[in-house]
Amino acid sequence: MADLPLALVTGATRGIGAAVARALAPTHRLLLGGRDADALGELAGTLSGARPWPVDLTDAEALETATAEFGELDVLVHSAGVARLGTVETATDADWRANFEVNVLAVVTLTRLMLPALRASKGHVVVINSGAGQNARPGWGPYAASKFAVRAFADALREEESALRVTSIYPGRTDTEMQQAIIADEGRAYEPERFLRPESVAAAVLAAVSATGDAHPTDVTLRPRGLV
Repeated sequence: MADLPLALVTGATRGIGAAVARALAPTHRLLLGGRDADALGELAGTLSGARPWPVDLTDAEALETATAEFGELDVLVHSAGVARLGTVETATDADWRANFEVNVLAVVTLTRLMLPALRASKGHVVVINSGAGQNARPGWGPYAASKFAVRAFADALREEESALRVTSIYPGRTDTEMQQAIIADEGRAYEPERFLRPESVAAAVLAAVSATGDAHPTDVTLRPRGLV
């Protein structure tokens, strides 16, 4: 187990992050990132070679302390995220700030702090983006803007750090608790079969990090086959 590559997955308590952790567990040692230590411990107990890494990604001081221990890191998966929606007219400054704080700045800060460890292992950074990072729809401006921004971050990182692989994953609507809340706000009945499964997104992450050394998966777009 000690010889397996080390992966850190943020947002690992539920949804896509938890699915990614389960997908990587057979081939990686895992650090499970999130704020709920109990939930992380419960998941870690089901995965061989996994341990909790509880930290608030928006707390720069705590994040710096939590990253100080790393010598090498093979895979960093950014799966933590929030979705505060609204039109340009109705969305508040707090909505915009919340999206950018978690979806962009936390990704930037964690990656920057982990760069020495990632460089040491010629590692792989995976950013779970969104279809909203490719197409801004009415009422989705604050969230889409944050996802366009993190797309630009990943593109810049890929160009600046030639020793690293950087992959952006763009899932369409996925069957998660976040999606349930969005559909409820839209006043629609929730039909999970019409959405991607978290495990499908996790399979794309696993395929990217398992790609042969000569290959650099840069952008992966997934869409649900059901109509939404």
